[in-house]
Amino acid sequence: MRWWDLDRVMELELELFPEDAWSRGMFWSELADARHPLATRHYIVAEDAAADTIGGGRLVGYAGLAAIAGTGDVQTIAAARDQWGTGLGARLLADLMHQATAFECHEVLLEVRVDNLRAQRLYERFGFEPIGFRKGYYQPGNVDALVMRMTEPSSVQGTTTDG
Repeated sequence: MRWWDLDRVMELELELFPEDAWSRGMFWSELADARHPLATRHYIVAEDAAADTIGGGRLVGYAGLAAIAGTGDVQTIAAARDQWGTGLGARLLADLMHQATAFECHEVLLEVRVDNLRAQRLYERFGFEPIGFRKGYYQPGNVDALVMRMTEPSSVQGTTTDG
């Protein structure tokens, strides 16, 4: 993900997460720590391969990881609704786990809405396990987050379907 992707990222962000979308500033802040020798962030975008335009294809997904002191944290992951069930979510998550290994993370954490069962099933297939809750984490809707943890992200290989 680069700064020039942000218009398309924000469009998808607002479509998928209308109540608790990240701001453009949040993405800018994350990208500021993604491309330098001591980077602790990794952000990617996925484009529709069928679309071949000057500005790139249609953005159909994105994901981001933070890594500090051996712990990775999935900051965000999103796939366009018409991509659900195609394996895109799994490919994005696999890329993050590959990067967590490159960052030498021994564990990866994430928060997921308690009402997002589709995402929870994907994370479970990758080996994430529930470890707790964060009450009212997603605002302004006051929705709880399920905290999940995976140890040894280097063990993730070939998981490519997200049902």
